[in-house]
Parts: sequence; C-alpha cells; structure tokens
Amino acid sequence: QLQASGGGLVQAGASLRLSCAASGRDFPRYCMGWFRQAPGKERRFVAAISWSGKYTYYADSEKGRYTISRDNAANTVDLLMRSLKPDDTAVYYCASCSRPLAYYGSETYSSTATYDVWGQGTQVTVSS
Repeated sequence: QLQASGGGLVQAGASLRLSCAASGRDFPRYCMGWFRQAPGKERRFVAAISWSGKYTYYADSEKGRYTISRDNAANTVDLLMRSLKPDDTAVYYCASCSRPLAYYGSETYSSTATYDVWGQGTQVTVSS
C-alpha cells in the first residue's frame, strides 16, 4: 500500500515536496516512480528511482526542477518540485515497481506497466 501526501495550492515559482509512504511490501527491494495526471489527459511519467537509490530518471520537462529521493529505512520516497509552473498542476501518484531488485532502462521506468501498486494521488495546483 502507498500513501501519497504533500500536495496543495501554491503560486508559480514556489517549491513543494511530495512524500509517499509504503507499507505491506519489502519496500527497499522495489524501484519507485512518480506520475502525474492533469484533467483530461493521460497519466504520464515524472520521475523514478532504483530500488537501491543509486539511479534516478526524469521526464525531460522535469529535469533540473524535480528531485526524487528515497529513504529505505523509513519506507518513503519523496519528490521535491522547484520552480513550479501552472502546467505542473495535476494529481501526482507514486507507484511501486512490480519486480524486486530489478534495474531497467529509462523507457521501462517511464511506462505505467512497470508498476503494480499505486497510491491514491495527491493534488498539486499551481496558480499563475
């Protein structure tokens, strides 16, 4: 089970940190990802982190602005978002990869099919 939190209403240019708490699975053995879904649009990849935390991946539009991190002792994965823009407005979902101890290429991390457990989502709204 995954529980996402930290969303809210912020102004453009602000920063926000999302957090995802995991339970019921051996969290440190699974890679994790963040996706977002804007109204009327498909869910799309934002960032991912390998099970070890050694490798991180980002969508091109988020590189340099977003940072994904994990704390395997606390069973959490965070997404720090900086310089937020109105286009970042969406529901953000955290997800756990389906295979333990796996390393993938960037395309696989960005596919929703790689993940089998999803959090409930947290709303991020950025005003101009």
